Amino acid sequence: MLRKRIIVGLEHRLQARNATEFVQKASTFESDITLMKNGVSVTAKSMMGVMCIAIRTKEDITLVAEGIDEKLDVKNLGIFLSNKQ
Repeated sequence: MLRKRIIVGLEHRLQARNATEFVQKASTFESDITLMKNGVSVTAKSMMGVMCIAIRTKEDITLVAEGIDEKLDVKNLGIFLSNKQ
């Protein structure tokens, strides 16, 4: 299992278009991927879950991945969330 703390750098936070793109990216990986914010965790492959935790720009969140491709998950999704693409 890998955990990575990320400061969200997305200009328009993680809602609507960004959330859709994030969930689509997360869904391409085999590992179980979770987003954690303020003690609440949701699956990163669920649009409803991602939207429910309302991730905003400059918030501190934790990305957790467990499975066969967890290193690649954390790297790619972390880059997306921190907007360093």
